Amino acid sequence: MARSSTTYAPKWRSGKTRVIRVPEALADEVLKIAWEMDAKRGDRVRESGAGYVLKSQPVVKSLNVDKPVNVASVPQRSPFRYPGGKTWLVPALRAWMRSLPHSPGLFIEPFAGGGIASLTAAFERLAGHVIIAETDEGVAAVWKTILNGQGEWLAKEILDFELTVPNVREALAEDGNGGTVSLRRKAFLTLLRNRVQRGGIMAPGAGLVKNGENNRGISSRWYPATLARRIREIGMNLDRMSFFNGDGFAVINEYAADESAVFYVDPPYMKAARRLYRNWHVDHRKLFEKMAGVSGAFLMSYDNDREIQDMARKFGFQCRPVRMKNTHHAEMTELLISRDLDWLNLNGSARPQVST
Repeated sequence: MARSSTTYAPKWRSGKTRVIRVPEALADEVLKIAWEMDAKRGDRVRESGAGYVLKSQPVVKSLNVDKPVNVASVPQRSPFRYPGGKTWLVPALRAWMRSLPHSPGLFIEPFAGGGIASLTAAFERLAGHVIIAETDEGVAAVWKTILNGQGEWLAKEILDFELTVPNVREALAEDGNGGTVSLRRKAFLTLLRNRVQRGGIMAPGAGLVKNGENNRGISSRWYPATLARRIREIGMNLDRMSFFNGDGFAVINEYAADESAVFYVDPPYMKAARRLYRNWHVDHRKLFEKMAGVSGAFLMSYDNDREIQDMARKFGFQCRPVRMKNTHHAEMTELLISRDLDWLNLNGSARPQVST
């Protein structure tokens, strides 16, 4: 990396400047961050030894929960294509965490699934450490493999796999004939299954993609280079993430008394879970009881169901519908539930009420 020092006082408030070569595609973004740091040095930079460390944060935009989020505007970080995935919720998640009086020491996702909430918290330094929990054996194998430092192996396995229908059927049979496969092999097979079965559904009975996008069949959701990049990027954040070996209720119990811990709880859908997930059964009332007893803050997301609304009121929680689009691009609403949802009023609009 070529460097040189110059002085350009009229433009930069901090004295000498240094010329650093960066990829052209990143140049505008790097300059924008640098200008912001120069203008508000104390807010975005902390001293570390002889130098300074940038506390990078995405630009905070007005949050409008009455309009579905364009997920193309949200960083795609998860290797999963997950039914019920929460990429659309990322802007609200950021707003919630920044509304907290203190930066959380722990961010805990008891029902991680595709893990976009945890990845957002880790990548964007929204909490000191992130803990993922997931009971699905295959999904857990993916997270364990990556977070245990085997992500590079998994990335290469994906890049080297020749995607044909016979190869896919042969590979998936390894995981379905009662045989024993290694943890990291199960991780690969889980991601393969997730990407070649219809809608990313891994529950029993889900078939392979037939036509897919642009009639590309099983290859329509198989992006080896992209998947490898996402896995490697997660690998760059291993010091900020851990996997909890237990179910969602166990991790809630473990950290319930920790005031520095915050929870993002996204359990399997109450109505559609049976057809979408292998591990779909959750005692929803018990889950509400657990969240009522945690010391730290929490945010729950649920399908917009009358029974869930009534349960939230019973425990004294606030709930509010937010608009989103499902995998078929149809507009729907889901519920956000917490002790306090005042932070949602960032766009200045009147608070819509759930049905009564």
